[in-house]
Amino acid sequence: LAVVDLTPAGHQPMHDVRRQVTIAFNGEVYNFRDLRRQLEEAGHRFRTRSDTEVILTGYAAWGDTVVDRLRGMFAFAIWDGQRRRMLLARDRLGQKPLYYTWHDGMLLFGSEIKAMLAWPGIARRPDYGAIHQYLALRYVPGPRTAFAGVSRLPPAHLLTVGPDGPGRPRRYWARPSPSADPAGAPEPEAVLDKFDEAVRLRLAADVPVGAFLSGGIDSSSVVAAMAGATAAGVRTFTVGFEDAALDERSRARLVADRYGTRHTEVTARVDLADLVPALAWHYGEPFADPVAIPTYVLAAEARRDVTVVLTGDGGDELFLGYRRHAASRLAAALDHAPVRLRAAVARAARRRIGAGRGSHIERFLAGLDRSRADRYGSWVSYLSADLQASLYDGELAGYAEARAAELFHPWFTGPGDATHQAAAADLDTFLPDDLLVRLDVATMAHGLEARSPFLDHELVGLALRLPVAARMPRLRNKGLFRALVADRLPAALLRQPKLGFPMPLGLRSPTSADLVRDALAPQAVRARGLFRPEAVRGLLEAHYQGGEFGQQLWTLVMLEHWFRTWIDHQSP
Repeated sequence: LAVVDLTPAGHQPMHDVRRQVTIAFNGEVYNFRDLRRQLEEAGHRFRTRSDTEVILTGYAAWGDTVVDRLRGMFAFAIWDGQRRRMLLARDRLGQKPLYYTWHDGMLLFGSEIKAMLAWPGIARRPDYGAIHQYLALRYVPGPRTAFAGVSRLPPAHLLTVGPDGPGRPRRYWARPSPSADPAGAPEPEAVLDKFDEAVRLRLAADVPVGAFLSGGIDSSSVVAAMAGATAAGVRTFTVGFEDAALDERSRARLVADRYGTRHTEVTARVDLADLVPALAWHYGEPFADPVAIPTYVLAAEARRDVTVVLTGDGGDELFLGYRRHAASRLAAALDHAPVRLRAAVARAARRRIGAGRGSHIERFLAGLDRSRADRYGSWVSYLSADLQASLYDGELAGYAEARAAELFHPWFTGPGDATHQAAAADLDTFLPDDLLVRLDVATMAHGLEARSPFLDHELVGLALRLPVAARMPRLRNKGLFRALVADRLPAALLRQPKLGFPMPLGLRSPTSADLVRDALAPQAVRARGLFRPEAVRGLLEAHYQGGEFGQQLWTLVMLEHWFRTWIDHQSP
């Protein structure tokens, strides 16, 4: 997907003048012009206007440390013929994917797993431990994948392979922590200036640029900054649903009208029977985040007019926009409270929300008596450990007692600030392995490049150094950032709760029900051998009798279609 320097000179793979060093590169380096000037001053000459050649020449000048100078999103491979050495690298936040495997002494790698599966003799074997984690989280957390023997390079890591064989992935960038001394923390205004700079940098392209506009704080702030940075006008795209409670088009319209954007609205009317096989093909792994559907639909529409879109992804992770961020601080405050006080809080909360209402509060209360890691794991899991154990059979039966939440223990070692720990876990797991996978696959499937200003590593560095209390004053999610952009956004929008391109997953329409019943029919479940047919049938019956198990069923459906597409060798 050519975005900068569309001439044949910018094509890849690209070689240096002596054809000793070769690069394949996916992504965008936004500061490549500054780096190019530095290299030219040092005597290097260029044949193209591309950022690809800047990385290639930068490697010749600075070696592996070229990654420290890159500001952008990237995954690349550099073959150094003189040293007989391969370098693989991935950007700091994981915006661009990079997968690899070893086969008969060879390194195979690609931006998609399907690239490696095309190699003769590659076995397609499921990693059932990874699938166990997927069933809890809706995505496969790295560095594992759903394929045994195939790994993803973690964000902010390098992997080198030389004459002596492969090294181990090594980290080249560490996520900043909040300043211990509030006096040493960045000024909030500096954070906003850096955000504006990150947006300006991402407007550079030799192709049309637009924005996804959900009507939330983050994407609306991106559009506001775009409007302030260009006189050419802004192109915006939003997706909505026939369910008025989940439709954000009126919110997005407030921002589009304020900034006079050329605005396109799409209604997500999809035939899941046609779309699910396509999603299974494009994502390559089981992936059940339902927001992939509206993102995929919106990307198809946007690509009619633009080649690049800016998005608001990453704002919640930086500025503490999720319920679990405030919940982590509240739960930590109750950790040392007497048992009677915690019980009284639980009773009062249940009386306030009423029976059968407020599932988020119920989950919060259920986590009070758990460790921080298990509490967080329970909040981000969609299939509970008990439900998983009741479903498992065959190859998964051995994981019935294994709690997927154990994955999160490394982020919660030591006392520390509970909200900071939860946000760090989000940045290292949910962001790169769910949100950014969802965005990258849905957009690139249509030849559309998505750029996320909130994930500019210089902005990340400033935001994460701010104390948690500064980013989330009085337990108000994203309170600081709301205040910083308040004069840029309609007041009505600032008061609205977060939605973010939600996807209704009732799965009760006739076509949806047929899709579910086909994937989860007793004979299909029995043939797959991973779940107990009677347990799956019970889950289906509970859903169609009025229970809300759409997300859990969707997770099982997408797993079945992944098996059909990639393990059973069925074509989409």
